[in-house]
Amino acid sequence: MSLRWRIMGLTFFVIVLTVLISVGVGYYATQSRLSAFVYEIGNDEANRLAQNLSREYTGASGWQTVDKPLSEAGYIYGGVTRRERSEEHDGASSEGFHEDAIRVVVIGIDGYVVKDNLSQLPAGSAAPDLNGHRGTVFDLTANRPVGYVYMDVNREFLSTESHGFLNTLLYITVIGGALTAGAVALLAAWLSRRITAPVTALTEATQAIAQGDTTQLPVTSSDELGRMSSAFNRMTSTLESQRKLRRRLINDVSHELNTPLSVIQLEAKGLSDGLQTPESASEHIIQEVDRLRGLVSDLNSLAETDYGELGLTLEACSIYDLLITEADRWQPQSHARQVELSLQVSDDLPDIDLDRTRMSQALGNVLNNAIHCAQPGGNVALQAELEGAEALIISVIDDGIGIHAADLPHIFDRFYRTDRSRSLGIGGTGLGLAISKAIVEAHGGTIAVTSDGPGQGAAVTFRLPLDK
Repeated sequence: MSLRWRIMGLTFFVIVLTVLISVGVGYYATQSRLSAFVYEIGNDEANRLAQNLSREYTGASGWQTVDKPLSEAGYIYGGVTRRERSEEHDGASSEGFHEDAIRVVVIGIDGYVVKDNLSQLPAGSAAPDLNGHRGTVFDLTANRPVGYVYMDVNREFLSTESHGFLNTLLYITVIGGALTAGAVALLAAWLSRRITAPVTALTEATQAIAQGDTTQLPVTSSDELGRMSSAFNRMTSTLESQRKLRRRLINDVSHELNTPLSVIQLEAKGLSDGLQTPESASEHIIQEVDRLRGLVSDLNSLAETDYGELGLTLEACSIYDLLITEADRWQPQSHARQVELSLQVSDDLPDIDLDRTRMSQALGNVLNNAIHCAQPGGNVALQAELEGAEALIISVIDDGIGIHAADLPHIFDRFYRTDRSRSLGIGGTGLGLAISKAIVEAHGGTIAVTSDGPGQGAAVTFRLPLDK
């Protein structure tokens, strides 16, 4: 069964169950309360009728005129309904809403029947046990009971009025519940379609991605489903970028491997043919092997960041000594490129806990990029300063080829190389900055790159917290 039908079925089931429970609870609660209400009305009516009979008995000094109060109250039926009698008497009694015959029996204090308005018990006969609401009739002169009046003996009032009302209430409630269930069914259909449509689109898009098509989902809302579609679109964009980067990686790594391998092959062949001296051949071969080792080292470092295996050995480190060492280490390469590498740092910088080897690797990657991006006669500056008492700022600034604004968001992406660096023949695999970013973030810091555009140079900034 599809998710859509499950949602519709579950929603409809919950609503129907709620309606049934509401109908049942409402019906029985109303029945209970109505029964109590009707009982109170019956007692009140029996007491009023007993008062009228008491006045009539006292006035006539007996039961001779017992029919009069019964007739005035509408309990003597002779082809005229109680409602009509009640209207004739201007609503003198409160029972006018009832049109059916209600049995009233008057019994003397001696237990013999005085009056049965439906003539089911003859006058003067012994009265059986009677049901209904009872009122006591008094001789008001002697202030003593002379009999009793039993009203609604056969329970017509309760059975007709309360049951009729409850049946009508039940009918209305069932109709309302059916209309509610119908409306809910339509709402459930719309809601399930709205929920499952993005899921269906996501499934189709996922299948398309598996076949190499990076399709985008429409984002039609800002709720969880809309955010899911947006997240999927970001994922597909990232996947497409990674695919392009992997293709670039294959080309770059192939080039990086082919060049040293070709040189090694040529040197070995020249050595074999006697065209190359062993000293010259071995020197060139060692240089190319070092290039291959550097590539493998970068790939290993990248794998460590992927699997969270970038372990740090933290120890108190002098930033001044670290930067002096890095500047000295990269001076030979900067001289070879005819680039001026300067160190701008004071000797009062505090010691902070660092993995010196890893931080040297991060700085080396950035310095290497800066030296290769600077033109002959250009400058690279290595700077460090405090940002209050919170952080240490280390910057590598060059006046080289610069970075286009469109490339800045991707500068830390793995295997990413700008078109300008490619066109100028600047080597590398696009892994250095990604590795530096992972190392700096592992130290709790941040790294950023800024540039005013092509030909305007670039600045790479490390921000390392002093209190981690």
